Amino acid sequence: MKNVILTGDRPTGRLHLGHYVGSLKRRVELQNSGKFDEIYIEIADSQAITDNFDNIEKIRNNVLEVALDYLAVGIDPEKTTIFLQSRLPQLCELTFYYMNLVSVSRLKRNPTIKEEIVLRGFEESIPTGFLTYPISQAADITAFGANVVPVGEDQLPMIEQTREIVRSFKHYYDDILVEPEALLPENEKCNRLPGLDGKAKMSKSLGNCIYLADSEEEIKKKVMGMYTDPDHLRVEDPGKVEGNMVFVYLDVFATEEHFKKYLPEYNNLDELKEHYKRGGLGDVKIKLFLNNVLQDILRPIRTRREELSKDMDKVIKILIDGSEKARKRAQITVDQVKDAMGINYFGE
Repeated sequence: MKNVILTGDRPTGRLHLGHYVGSLKRRVELQNSGKFDEIYIEIADSQAITDNFDNIEKIRNNVLEVALDYLAVGIDPEKTTIFLQSRLPQLCELTFYYMNLVSVSRLKRNPTIKEEIVLRGFEESIPTGFLTYPISQAADITAFGANVVPVGEDQLPMIEQTREIVRSFKHYYDDILVEPEALLPENEKCNRLPGLDGKAKMSKSLGNCIYLADSEEEIKKKVMGMYTDPDHLRVEDPGKVEGNMVFVYLDVFATEEHFKKYLPEYNNLDELKEHYKRGGLGDVKIKLFLNNVLQDILRPIRTRREELSKDMDKVIKILIDGSEKARKRAQITVDQVKDAMGINYFGE
């Protein structure tokens, strides 16, 4: 069996630091590992419509923004197929067939869907398309025979839903679909990067993000306004590092090389934390350090993004070519599914 990856993002906004640390950086590593036969990355514009049906322009404006972010972080179209979901009608067809294998009550019990319904205030007015989002995701995964799906912990219920659909299809029809495995981030701290304001999640809708496309000035302004310890009023006051967003981010991003370059008086993050906890270390100093760390990480991404944006015709061609390649692969699965179900009536 081939080793195949399927992953992607909804184009509801430019990608941010949470995407980078939670998935994008890992995707580049997996792409360059040589361990996978095929890698597909989907810009899930059709799924984004399910809760943005009244604001399609939002999706239109961000399809190319997401593509730029992919290419800027190092996704290579020679190694990875980047495609646009709406250009593959085969995914809609598979979704329609899989709908018969899942009950409405099971969809409503999906923890990820339940959380998103509350977050969006849908309550009893749930768009049908949004409720069936896990089925659409199952169609995406199985269309390419993906056996590995890199996700964060919050997406595990979606992968389990796909596995259930694969098993149901096998029970009623045939054993032709691949049952995928979730691939979680190796670093637990990268599972879900909190927002700058201390909220549980960095989110485009909450406006608590650092975007990959942000300028140096924008990044610094956001870092200097980050939530720290509200009781750390004076430099000499003891401070808390737990729940302090600056230290949460330093845990994820700071390396010993950053300390040698910007804070040589400390050997590592543990020493910095100890100083902060006993007092005598101000918030401005640690924020300036974090700013330097993030600027080092994001500067090359932003520079490459700016260069790519000068030739948008090339970016569009990458999406068109990738979508055509993905469409041909998905059609193979559609044909197999229809054969297994006995609805490919004329043996075409």
